[in-house]
Amino acid sequence: MYSFRNDYSEGAHPRVLQALTDTNAVQTVGYGMDPCCREAADTIRRLCAAPDADIQFFVGGTQVNLVTIAAFLQPYEAVICAHTGHIHVHETGAVEATGHKICAVESPDGKLTPGLVESVLAAHNGTEHMVLPRLVYLSDTTEVGTVYTKAELTALRRCCAAHGLLLYLDGARLGSALTSPANDLTLPDLAELTDGFTIGGTKNGALFGEALVLPRSLPHLRWHMKQRGAILAKGRLLGVQFQALLTDGLYFNLARHANEMALRLRDGMEALGIPFPVPSPSNQQFPVLPNGTVERLQALGYEFEIDHPVDAGHTCIRLVTSWATPESAVENFLRDLAAISG
Repeated sequence: MYSFRNDYSEGAHPRVLQALTDTNAVQTVGYGMDPCCREAADTIRRLCAAPDADIQFFVGGTQVNLVTIAAFLQPYEAVICAHTGHIHVHETGAVEATGHKICAVESPDGKLTPGLVESVLAAHNGTEHMVLPRLVYLSDTTEVGTVYTKAELTALRRCCAAHGLLLYLDGARLGSALTSPANDLTLPDLAELTDGFTIGGTKNGALFGEALVLPRSLPHLRWHMKQRGAILAKGRLLGVQFQALLTDGLYFNLARHANEMALRLRDGMEALGIPFPVPSPSNQQFPVLPNGTVERLQALGYEFEIDHPVDAGHTCIRLVTSWATPESAVENFLRDLAAISG
């Protein structure tokens, strides 16, 4: 009946498709050196209040993570991340395949804190017999739907500065994070507080694409990109999409809609007495349902991810809304869930 499996099941927002159509026959130089990418990069610099930032465009999230992290680190250096972190769980060891160990630390809400970072540092003795933790990886939103506040990110920035660490933020769902009612961060804040972050397009209205923002340029980054297959010959396709998304606030309007649909789901399920292990103020919701309820929803044609079993009789599922989720899909789901639960 409807898929709440992820936020990239649909194609692209009509304005993105129209922009691609309008520029389809335009001839440009390749490899992201075209006017479309330059215009989109300038727009991102302006929105981030970072006129000197280096902006690069990538096809997907795993690609930008592994290339950027490998470019940041020496071969013996490692990454600190939450145990739920995308690079640790869902990227098939891509970062580790570049030779960099991931030091994952348990986090109940998917967020890192200075204390958690320092616990990893304390577990490494600083000798050549162990990897040297050097980069802190964050996701915003996190993989469990939580978001960082400005105070939390500032504290992590200070911790990194005190220990000589780099701070990198994966913004695959940055639109959802920045438009969450729990958020007080801005793009300029991210440019000031991190050594690099991404603006995700794939999960917020683009056909594909992620933008990397580096407040300070990274030497030979494009050599790293080329070696790892991350320079697209028809790079203008990325620039066209981001320029369309970032014009007139479309990017944020799409993310805001996704959040509104998710929070309507959350509120409706809470009214039915359904618990949530971790409160999420974003477009990913994780309700705990009886196994029989899960099976009946699936039988009705609803699609969603099984996150994890809670006990013998209950399962935590993941419901994700997108820029294209209609209100009717949310209302129908809540109506059917109420009928099953009643």
